[in-house]
Amino acid sequence: MNSLERFSFNLLGMRMKAKRNQYMHLGNDLISSRLKKPFEAYLATAYVSAIIAGLVGGIVFGIIAWFIRLPSLILSFMVKAGIIGSMILSVAHIDILGTIVIAICACITFAAVTYESFMVYPGIVAGTRRGNIDANLPYAINYITSMSTAGITPDEVFRLLGDSPIYGECAIEARYIAREVDIFGRDLLEAIRIVSLSTPSQRMKDFLQGAMASISSGGNLTEYFRAKSDQYALENQQTQKRFLDTLALIAESYVTVMVAGVLFLIILQAIMSVMSGDKRPLFLYIVIYMMIPFGSIMFALMISLMTPET
Repeated sequence: MNSLERFSFNLLGMRMKAKRNQYMHLGNDLISSRLKKPFEAYLATAYVSAIIAGLVGGIVFGIIAWFIRLPSLILSFMVKAGIIGSMILSVAHIDILGTIVIAICACITFAAVTYESFMVYPGIVAGTRRGNIDANLPYAINYITSMSTAGITPDEVFRLLGDSPIYGECAIEARYIAREVDIFGRDLLEAIRIVSLSTPSQRMKDFLQGAMASISSGGNLTEYFRAKSDQYALENQQTQKRFLDTLALIAESYVTVMVAGVLFLIILQAIMSVMSGDKRPLFLYIVIYMMIPFGSIMFALMISLMTPET
């Protein structure tokens, strides 16, 4: 923990323990994200950081509003626009009250944004880990299958997977299994069960629960690994085929809309401008300088969001 987390925990840590049931979702996200931060310390840091951010934001915006006389400027604009009839208070009173209101609003806004950021951050990290695990799991299972076929024991297989950083977050999950066995002295079945309950990936959860069932029933674990390897390889092929089909559809849409459609609009607008004698065709400028760049950016962003993580 850093100094802020230690200070927050010492200040509010004991009170945060009573809120564990109230923030159960946050506790689960903290475990799934592997942030290595105790629940009480993280929640206490969220409260303290929200208070600090609110006070700093309120003071800064209050000072800015006071120096530029923002309340007076807003009131003057409202009078000129006819929103209000006339000034009731003096300018000094307006500046004082307006600055206080702005400072309070800024304080509440900064505190709320900071608090909510702390609440959603573990979930975002867990979601990122879930995507990484799902993308690397087929390759990690291939590695596990190879090691198991070579006669290496299951606990050593997970330990070796944890030492292989090329498998991303899958290696971290395997490292946690090895930690439960090596440090806490649990048997492999219990270690797999603990990690399966905390992993953010449903595919990893299903794989680990299947491994637990195979171990408990005395089945051939190597054959189970090989079957899951074939299954995920087939699923990967199907996912890539669907993505390529979707990409082909997007490419056709781009050619139709952003190439043929835009050329048609440019030619049509150019002919209409010549016939009408318009020397500054505004719509043509909009098509060239706004529609084409914005449309191309949107198509690129769409493809980027749809591309599977590798």
